Amino acid sequence: MDKTKYLTRFESSLRSAIDFWLNNSPDTEYGGISHCLDKDGNRFSLDKGVWMQGRAGWTFSYLYNKFEAREEYLEFARSCIDFAREKCTDTDGRMFVKVTKDGRPLEKSDEWFSEAFYTIACAEYYRATGEKRYLDEARRCYDLITELHSAPEPSQFGTRPLRHFNRPMILLNVGSVMALSDPERVGIYNAAAMRYADEIRDFYKPEYHATLEAVAPDGSIIFDAATERVCCPGHDMECAWFLYEEGVRLCDEGMKELAISIFDGAYEMGYDEEYGGFIYQKDITGAPVEAYEQDIKVWWVHNEAIIASLMLYLGTGDEKYARIFEEQVEYAYSHFVDADGEWFATLRREGAPKETKIKGFIYKGPFHTLRMYLKCIEMLRGA
Repeated sequence: MDKTKYLTRFESSLRSAIDFWLNNSPDTEYGGISHCLDKDGNRFSLDKGVWMQGRAGWTFSYLYNKFEAREEYLEFARSCIDFAREKCTDTDGRMFVKVTKDGRPLEKSDEWFSEAFYTIACAEYYRATGEKRYLDEARRCYDLITELHSAPEPSQFGTRPLRHFNRPMILLNVGSVMALSDPERVGIYNAAAMRYADEIRDFYKPEYHATLEAVAPDGSIIFDAATERVCCPGHDMECAWFLYEEGVRLCDEGMKELAISIFDGAYEMGYDEEYGGFIYQKDITGAPVEAYEQDIKVWWVHNEAIIASLMLYLGTGDEKYARIFEEQVEYAYSHFVDADGEWFATLRREGAPKETKIKGFIYKGPFHTLRMYLKCIEMLRGA
């Protein structure tokens, strides 16, 4: 692999993508990020996703810490974090999912992902600035979401209680950010990482070489429902690099081995032999998938494939991961990546961008793609 070629390519794309977001998304009137953007950076909706306030806060704090210490990164990060705290938090201490441009609530959920992304934003911003109140906020929210996770997941009628894969997966990554930002409590985060890795094992089914999106409370497969036999290769590959990164940090070979198994299964299950790239969802039994979006190509899935394959290649030396990395980078630059370095959100299965050519919407902003560039640059610089 020509590491210098990819490093140069990612650095150039990252700078362009940063400019795309800084030029078009900061809300100078109300604060935070306004991220529903078309291909040219025009805003087609002024509603704001609360996830994205935290995600952008983390991204631009991480940019400052790892790529280039520019004050405008911190200013934007702080605007997003402060908007989330001041405008996106309900009277019960829980955060909304979507708000108006000026922060009036539109949606709220039993899930705690808004709080999770706010947590990593505060932690990373604290690493950049040393402002203790942001660490205090990160600790408060981390303790909240771990407490919420310890309770059984809500079930509308109680008929089919479930456990969802995305919960321990996200908590594993949140704990990783906290461990680096809050060394005083690193023992708490390390112990939690081991617990979440054990939870993740319940979702990986070696007999199918696949990782389910949901299981019964005892970890068993629910075969009666098509929606409960689904795996999402993107989630699996994202989880694989979370696990591998934590396995390296904690010197835990079991985590690293689980990461490899999950990634290999995701690649085999999700790779589109006919058109390239990854299918969004697959049924582990080979039955049809109900979701209408099951065979489209989604930007973040390919972001995670690129991070994970490079990490596994550099960690194991196995050339098959180098081939997957190079294959997915070429696919991405041929189909997803626009001239400004930012990616289109979705493609048709054959690889053509959807007609809307969206660059940002309620769940897409400067996170997955910029994180991919940053993580890969970091790895390639250290290789």
